[in-house]
Order: sequence, then C-alpha cells, then structure tokens
Amino acid sequence: MAEKKVVLAYSGGLDTSVLLKWLSNQGFDVICFVGDVGQKDDFDAVREKAMKTGASGVHIVDLKEEFVTDYIFPAIRGNAIYEGRYMLGTSLARPILAKAQIEVAEKEGAGYVAHGATGKGNDQVRFELTYYALKPNIKVIAPWRDRTFLNQFKGRTDLINFAKENGIPVSATQKKPYSEDDNLLHISHEAGILEDPSFRPPEDVFSKTVSPKDAPDQETVIEIEFVDGYPVKLTNKNDGTVKEKPLELFLYANKLGCENGIGREDMVENRFIGIKSRGVYETPGGEILFAAHRDLEGIAMDKEVMRLRDMLSAKFSELIYNGFWFSPEMDFLMSAFHKSQEGISGTVTLSLYKGNVMPIGRMSPTSLYNQDLSSMDIEGGFDAVDSTGFININAIRLKAHSVVLRKRKPYAWRKEEL
Repeated sequence: MAEKKVVLAYSGGLDTSVLLKWLSNQGFDVICFVGDVGQKDDFDAVREKAMKTGASGVHIVDLKEEFVTDYIFPAIRGNAIYEGRYMLGTSLARPILAKAQIEVAEKEGAGYVAHGATGKGNDQVRFELTYYALKPNIKVIAPWRDRTFLNQFKGRTDLINFAKENGIPVSATQKKPYSEDDNLLHISHEAGILEDPSFRPPEDVFSKTVSPKDAPDQETVIEIEFVDGYPVKLTNKNDGTVKEKPLELFLYANKLGCENGIGREDMVENRFIGIKSRGVYETPGGEILFAAHRDLEGIAMDKEVMRLRDMLSAKFSELIYNGFWFSPEMDFLMSAFHKSQEGISGTVTLSLYKGNVMPIGRMSPTSLYNQDLSSMDIEGGFDAVDSTGFININAIRLKAHSVVLRKRKPYAWRKEEL
C-alpha cells in the first residue's frame, strides 16, 4: 500500500543500512534513493547491498551536471560563503538530493520519505524543509528523532551489533574516527577526534588536496572566462588544456586545486540549531572559481551594486546553510543576483601556487575601469581641484558632530578610546 511505502535516502554505509532493515522490520516497503553528486562510491555495490538488505527497489540518480549548473554556479554568482569562510559544500548538496528524493517518491507513489540525519545537526533541517517545500503533504520519518529507534540504538556499537545479527555487511572501522561528507564541491571532515577545536588535523585527514608544502614548486597559470557571472571556459596556460562544458570545467578546476594544495579550511561555525561545530573542509575547485569571479566583479561591477549585493550575500549564505533553498526569500535573492550579474563578463588570469589562488590579471568587455581616470600621471579629464568641494561637503557632518562632543565633555571620547 502507498501509505506504507517509504523512499529512504541511502548511502550504503552503516547507518542507512541499519535504517533500511529497521524500516523494513516496521512493516514498510522500502525503496532506496541514491543521489550521485560526485562522491567516490561504487554504486553497483551500493545497489547490491540495498537489495540484499531488504529494499524492494533502488534508484541511483546522476545529479552531477545539475549540481554544478543549478547550485554551485549560482552560489558562486552570489558569493555565498557562510560566516566568511565556509563555501557550503554540504549545504548546497542537500537541496538537490532532497528534491530528487521527492521526485522518486512521486514516481513510486510513496507517502513517506526517510533520512539518516542526526537530531543535532543541520542536515535534518535541510532535508525536511526541502521535502515540505516541494511536497507539503509528504510524511517524514527521521529515525534519529524517533524514541523507539533511540531506545534500541544508543550508539555505534548497537548499530554494528544489529547489522551483524541481520547479516548486513559491516565495513565500519576506527581507521577514520571522524565523519566525512563527499561531493563535487568539497569533502568535509568533522566529529570524532576533530571535536577538539585545538587539535590540529593530521595530514591523513585530508583526502582530496595535497599538502601545500608538498605541492609543486612551480606556479600553474590559468585563465577563467565568465559570461554574466557564469564560468564558461577554463584554460591552463602551462599546457594548453581547455575545458568549456560546466561539469568538465568544474572537475578540472578541482584537479588543479587538489594538485596545488588549494581549498583547505579549518573553522568553528554556528549551526542553525544553535550548536557550534568544528569543521575541516577541502574545496579546491570552488576556491579557485570564487576567487576568479570576485576579482572580475572588481573591474566590471558598479560600486553601489556591489555594496548592495555583498549585503545580500551574507543572507544568501545563511539561507543556503539553514536549508531554505526552496523559499520565497531565496527566489527574491536569486532575481537580485541575476540582475547584478548582467555584464559580469570577461577573463581572469590566476596563479595557483602552494595553496594560494592569486589573481594576476583581468580583462572585460564590460569593464568600468578607466585607466586614464585612475592614473597618477594622466589628468584624464578629471580636475583635481574639484576634490576640495567633495571633501568639504563630506566633512560637514563631521564638523557638526565634533562641536556637539566638545560641548558635552571636551576630548573625553578620545581618552575613553585610548
């Protein structure tokens, strides 16, 4: 019956394999959904494991191209960087995964969807807000918030024992005593030994990027071309390699970033539910494209538009992080960013060297830069005498403010500051 049919977001790992069996024991017809967003998985093995564990069907959906064009590139256009540092690799993957899961549920006539996100993290919010935004009448099963499930499974040992008792292959080990999330944009490392914010991650934590210390002692020079804020071409000036299709371009940016030790970030962030969390991230291609795009805006974007866009970018990042990709406020921001990116076209040249992304040149057919006006050697139609009036007008309110302060208590504010 449809009301007992559930589509489970499945990875093939310990947690979701146990959830699959547990839901089946609860009387559900379980269909597994696996979204390919670039993680390094053997999808044939994942399918086989799901069927042996009790799934009635498995949908493996290739989402990589859509992930790049409809999620990563729009985030770059809006300069989405959470709390000034995190490039939102996991956050951007969740809405596309949840959207595809809902599509599978509709195709299968399932009344339920389920996920394995914990009750302390952000992912439960991201998945479920997307579910409800796209299919308001869907029923959500979140076992890690279910009292019956929690009474049965107190921790990882209980999961492993249940798996062994039910003939589920267990590959969980203590080799990596922390949690990871892998996709095209990044890989994250958190929890376990990384929960101590003062603990320096050993080099074997990093699985995408080479250490900057071990990166080649030679710069890689690349050019990235944009049209209306979208990356459309990447050229390696060292060897002539050219990539133009979105997915191929992004994968190649990742490759260059990994080889040059680019994209590492170690930070403590604020989760939506109010808990602080330490995360170690590797976002190689993302850092390269963000840097190139931002540099191009310097020459092609109007000053006041940039100021307004930057004000909105902080909210944009927060909405992505908190799970509001499909929301009216997001629709509004996307429209604003789309307008801001008209004419953000041109080419940025960058040097990649030992963990650094350094813009070294830019050109744009829509450039607002006037070399004659900027020059210290060429008058360029600008009368320097006019600056006197400009300064005087801007000084009016400062002079008035100073008079008021002196009437209250001469120079007290200066002493307090010191």
